[in-house]
Amino acid sequence: MTPQSNLTLEDVAARIDLIAEATDETLAAAAPALAGELLALGEAILDHWITAHAATPTAGMVEGFRLLALHRQAARGDPTFNACRESCRELVYYHNLVRLDPGHADVARRLRLAAMVARHLALFIAGKLEVAGLGEFCCSSRPLRQREMVSTTAEPI
Repeated sequence: MTPQSNLTLEDVAARIDLIAEATDETLAAAAPALAGELLALGEAILDHWITAHAATPTAGMVEGFRLLALHRQAARGDPTFNACRESCRELVYYHNLVRLDPGHADVARRLRLAAMVARHLALFIAGKLEVAGLGEFCCSSRPLRQREMVSTTAEPI
């Protein structure tokens, strides 16, 4: 388990937002640490999914990353969960870009993109936890939108 595992999904999303809103200078100064933190936040997000399904999150690695092992574990038996596979891989990609060249001119942009991917992952997991079957059409939130439309539709005149 990561140190972020005890955070709620709301706490994780708030931390991701803080990273995304930081100045370029702040991001560049702490680039490797922030890349690692975003990866750990991604792991914490998947930890929530796995523990919500009465399983113990793996400590194993796939291709050198626990995030990918967690995704594999979470997708087992739930094909709709494969919709976030590319988000997990993209988060690993940005982590690697930043860690391999923390002085790159685009490091702040890369960290913001990683934060957006992590946020997307958090929204996907939160939605799947709320609505069974979400993810059948990539990251479709149609079941959420349909319920929202039904509750906000005015009565006919």
